[in-house]
Amino acid sequence: MPRRNRVTPEGEIIADPAKGLFMGNRGILHDDAGRIVAPFRHTNWVCCVTAFKNRRRNLMAPGRYTELFFLDEAVALAAGHRPCGECRRADYARFRSAWAAATGAGLPAPKEMDRALHAARIVPRRRMQATFAAAPEWLPEGTFVRIASGPALILGDRVLPWSPGGYGVSLDRPATGEVQVLTPRPTVAALTAGYRPVLHHSVLHHSATAR
Repeated sequence: MPRRNRVTPEGEIIADPAKGLFMGNRGILHDDAGRIVAPFRHTNWVCCVTAFKNRRRNLMAPGRYTELFFLDEAVALAAGHRPCGECRRADYARFRSAWAAATGAGLPAPKEMDRALHAARIVPRRRMQATFAAAPEWLPEGTFVRIASGPALILGDRVLPWSPGGYGVSLDRPATGEVQVLTPRPTVAALTAGYRPVLHHSVLHHSATAR
């Protein structure tokens, strides 16, 4: 039986056998039996590589942070995570630079980004994902939105429906009205300023007309 440690673009933690490209951390979310008992424990939500300096971990070990997994970086960003400053230093630097370009301020400190992201990703006192409405034509590539079938990734003039195992056949990006945006506002701003997340290889099969 798969562990409950996969994260959706809506920030939920589910059980699914599909493997992901990245790992994440929100603190110790599991009990000694390996059951998820909290959605997060701190505001420093990072997105990490799955292998770093030959470090080895026992998944969901008692008293150790809960290892979470994402299909790709776009999913991690939608769920409210940011690149880790240790194991993904180059991506972290690119993300900070894009954040600074979007805000017009200097390079942000990690805690500054974490505070802004937490305020944008969580509905106060309800501990659930916050979303916002926006015109789809203004959203950058790498943003996740909610369509009729569920979460979908914006890529060029297409949207790619998400599933735990990969992306589905692309659809036309909505041209009018508004869509519910899953990716937090500060991250959407960083994407608009040029940050590009690492995407799962399944986008190649379904996005031939996306660029």
